[in-house]
Amino acid sequence: MNSGAKHDSKFLAALLLAVFWLPSTAAALSEAEARHLLVRSGFSADVAEIETLAPLNRKTAIEKILRTAGTEAVTDPPAWVEGWVPPRMKALSAEERRALRNQNKERGLTLKAWWMEEMTNTPTPLTEVMTLFWHNHFTSSLRKVKAPVLLYRQNRLLRRHALGNFGDLLHAIARDPAMLVYLDGARSRKGAANENFPRELFELFTLGEGHYREADVKEAARAFTGRSVERKTGAFAFRRQWHDAGEKTVLGHRGRLEGDDVIRILLDHPRTASFIVEKLWRGFISETPDEDEVARLAQVFRETGYEIRPLLAALLASDAFWAPENRGRLIKSPIDFVVGTVRLFDLPVDRYEDLARLSRRLGQDLFDPPNVKGWPGGTDWITAASLLDRQALAERITGGSRQAEAQAIAIQAGRKLKGSARRAVRFDAWLAELPDRWQQAEAVSLLLLAVPAVDVEILDRRASGAQVRQLLGDPAYQLK
Repeated sequence: MNSGAKHDSKFLAALLLAVFWLPSTAAALSEAEARHLLVRSGFSADVAEIETLAPLNRKTAIEKILRTAGTEAVTDPPAWVEGWVPPRMKALSAEERRALRNQNKERGLTLKAWWMEEMTNTPTPLTEVMTLFWHNHFTSSLRKVKAPVLLYRQNRLLRRHALGNFGDLLHAIARDPAMLVYLDGARSRKGAANENFPRELFELFTLGEGHYREADVKEAARAFTGRSVERKTGAFAFRRQWHDAGEKTVLGHRGRLEGDDVIRILLDHPRTASFIVEKLWRGFISETPDEDEVARLAQVFRETGYEIRPLLAALLASDAFWAPENRGRLIKSPIDFVVGTVRLFDLPVDRYEDLARLSRRLGQDLFDPPNVKGWPGGTDWITAASLLDRQALAERITGGSRQAEAQAIAIQAGRKLKGSARRAVRFDAWLAELPDRWQQAEAVSLLLLAVPAVDVEILDRRASGAQVRQLLGDPAYQLK
């Protein structure tokens, strides 16, 4: 049997085991439940998506979302990602260095715009949600790497493994050129082993704080020596002459350990599965993981050989995910907010660079997380100032071409629409395209909000554009 067939058999066995762990629920989803699943596993939920899932039970709806998730972007990348120019800053004049820095800055913004376009238009948003999750887990930044093409390659790697096997992803990221540059592993050699990557491998990628010793970091650093980047191609290179082949002791395991051995030791450690489950819990359910449920899901993760898709299926099928008290418990990230709003209202976007800038202004700059720990998320996303920014930007984002058309019609009629009136017309046009029953005020509120509005009192049976605008400005719109 070839390796591909073996992997397929392994995945099938893992999936069957995961199905065993899924609770059996025959009842069809309510529309509120369908919206909850779609928003947590994507960026938004429109009427068509809700009506597609609502007749299904939980298990079938989850399987449908997971089954359709892809591994490749549907948006064409910038042409320059196919090339590679070896960095030779020392050989350049001051003017040439400045030109190269400007080029990298422009390409960095283009790369951010490309991913924004992909998230906005992908038919399988779960793929992008998980790619973003791993981007925040295995952080790298343009500021440090200074090679946009390497960040593009890393993004493809994360997407390819986003719902695959965590062990495969961990081995791949340990060879990723962007990661090697970001955590200074590309120059780590015998006698001068760099500890940055192994430290983050233990603390941020697998075990978490308090589950390893400094001696483990130092020994693991020796095991990863020799991993570097081929200057002519930007590809991974192993420089054997740089590698420390001596005996090492890592987490109680002794031998002539290499980097892959250290990763296998970490995958055998029970804490690794729990650590990943806790992080997924915070991303999909709430900020307070349930210890018993984490233990149960970690067992699923280990018994399926670290397959991510079956773990996510079990997580989404858990009672905690569907519990009413966990609805509206997560704060939308800037990406959730910007991309979700654009997708929900099917807004025209002239320049995806503008969306990238909006997200950066709100605190989430794609390909440039603040540090190796990534974006902290949770309540850190919202301050008094950022809430005002979000409300202002919601009005800016939703000023689309239909608004301009409405303005032109109004001028022809001898009047001029201003401010909130223009936006109300924009939302009236959106409402008019919804099926009749979804134009009711309560249905629109369900479509936009995870929990009841805080400041908006629904008085009329039928929704209006002005009311939609009010709901967008309500604090509840910041929750999912």
